[in-house]
Amino acid sequence: MKDKNQLIGWTLMAIVLFGWMWYSQKDAVQRHAEQMQRDSIENVRMAEQKKLDAEKAKKEMAEKMAEMADTLNPFHAARQISESNTIIKNNLIALTVSSKGGQLKKAEILNKDYKNQEGGNVILFDGDDHSFNISIDGKNANILTSDFNFKPKAVTESSVTMSLPIANGSLDIIYELIPESYFVNMTVKANNLDGFFPSSTKSMNILWKEAIKQQEKGYDFENRYATITYRDTDNDTEELSSMGGDEEEDEFENRIKWISYKDQFFSHILIADNNVEVNSMASKKLAEKSGYLKTYTTDMKADFDPKGVKPTAFTMYLGPNKFSTLKDHEELLGQDDLDLQSLVYLGWPVIRWINRFVFLYIFDWMTGWGLNMGIVLLLLTIAVKLAVFPLMKKSHIASSKMRVLRPKLDELAKKYPDPSQAMQKQTESMQLYSEYGANPMGGCLPMLIQMPIFVALFNFIPNAIELRGESFLWAKDLSTYDDVINWGFNIWGIGDHLSLFCVLWCVTTVAMTFFTMRQQQDAMTPEQAAQMGMMKWFQYLMPLIFFFTFNGYSSGLTFYYFISTLMSVLIMWVLRKTTDDEALLKQMEERRKQRKADAANGKKPSSMFARLQELQQMQMEMQKQKEKNN
Repeated sequence: MKDKNQLIGWTLMAIVLFGWMWYSQKDAVQRHAEQMQRDSIENVRMAEQKKLDAEKAKKEMAEKMAEMADTLNPFHAARQISESNTIIKNNLIALTVSSKGGQLKKAEILNKDYKNQEGGNVILFDGDDHSFNISIDGKNANILTSDFNFKPKAVTESSVTMSLPIANGSLDIIYELIPESYFVNMTVKANNLDGFFPSSTKSMNILWKEAIKQQEKGYDFENRYATITYRDTDNDTEELSSMGGDEEEDEFENRIKWISYKDQFFSHILIADNNVEVNSMASKKLAEKSGYLKTYTTDMKADFDPKGVKPTAFTMYLGPNKFSTLKDHEELLGQDDLDLQSLVYLGWPVIRWINRFVFLYIFDWMTGWGLNMGIVLLLLTIAVKLAVFPLMKKSHIASSKMRVLRPKLDELAKKYPDPSQAMQKQTESMQLYSEYGANPMGGCLPMLIQMPIFVALFNFIPNAIELRGESFLWAKDLSTYDDVINWGFNIWGIGDHLSLFCVLWCVTTVAMTFFTMRQQQDAMTPEQAAQMGMMKWFQYLMPLIFFFTFNGYSSGLTFYYFISTLMSVLIMWVLRKTTDDEALLKQMEERRKQRKADAANGKKPSSMFARLQELQQMQMEMQKQKEKNN
């Protein structure tokens, strides 16, 4: 039993021993495997780290080499300048000059007479709206100002020098506001850059681009007056078409004195001291409700002195399109041939003279009284009507003469009912007109003489910046439409609103047409009335055409036309009521007797219709002789 127990004990001890040995060996193998794995990972990490350290060292070496090379680059110092803005201003305008490209970034009108639609200052451009990039060819590197930041120097309240360090010199762009004006002098000058430029460099290229903000309420109406205008060395002022869409021009025979980017009431004018050579101009119309009207682009070339002896000088005008203001600024420059006033469009040559030498003086005189601009327009209307009243009265008298002669013309029609007798009837009609001193065209000619006045004010009133922002009655701004009713969406031919002044004008035009047609019908024979059938309907159609055309126009213009037409209706009514047909016919009979007495005494007729009558009689005799010969 003892041996059996010992055997079992030794057996158990052997099992435990061998089990422990097996387990220990397995654990050692596992620990060894784990250690091998850890060593492998560490080796990989160390290898990667060595690789990264090598790449880092290589990169640092490359950077050091590049830095060493960059110190030899002429633009090394320029690359160290950070972007910043500098504001200069006078009492009329504030300009923000950006170090990026050394160019104007923002132009703000400070004059309290001009506000935007929200009542704040007018911003001509801001941020990316405007760019004026200069490029100049160098020997080993070219200058493109938009690629660099300029360093502001010599900063004062109204001036700043934007300096681009290049090698041992610099390219400076100097901005200096002229006191009490909308002018800023811009000068580009090279300093100590003789060796940078080749001998062939004698000019610099300029790419001027600007997005024109919509300043007024009426997009379409303001777009009519937004255009690029320029004046060449032959003193011809031209413009790209303002009425169409995209426009481009790339042929210029002469160098250009100045270029203007304008909208309805404000302009950004670039005036070159030595003129510039323009390669191309382009105007691109922008979408409505984008906040902009058009994008203007000019590619040009200006003289440049690489030695810096003669700087390249420009003068910029950033202000209102007001005739007197532009004229004063032109005088400030001491140049009387720039014609900056042409930016205020006053019509074709003859119409422009009427506006320039008549209405402009009258309007300025009236606005000097300090009255509401609606009252000024009312007084202007009265003044015009007083001036043309003699013509209106003459036209009325001429029509009245035809009216009182109507029975006698009817007798002629009965005397010559056959169409083959038309020549005889016409001759006797002319004789009748001559004897009684009547003129079938006498009622039309005085009215035609008034047409230049109608067209002149059509061009004058929408361009009068004095109306901008001025309210009258229900119109909040006389320079744009008075949308008493606005339905918020566009209807073809009408737009999104209804202009009450335009409606009133159209209504009074219908009344005017009614009175005119009635007066004409009283003076017409049945044949003449039949011939006027289509013309009659066309005249009644005109007010409808006016409505669709003028619904988006300046309320100051439609107000003037409404008051003018209303006064014309009242004047015609008063003249008709105060004209005594019997007294007029008696006066004409006396005139007829006098003419017959003159004819008996051998005095030749002096009136046009009397001479026309003689010509017709000669034609009748020639016709009779021809028929006789046949």
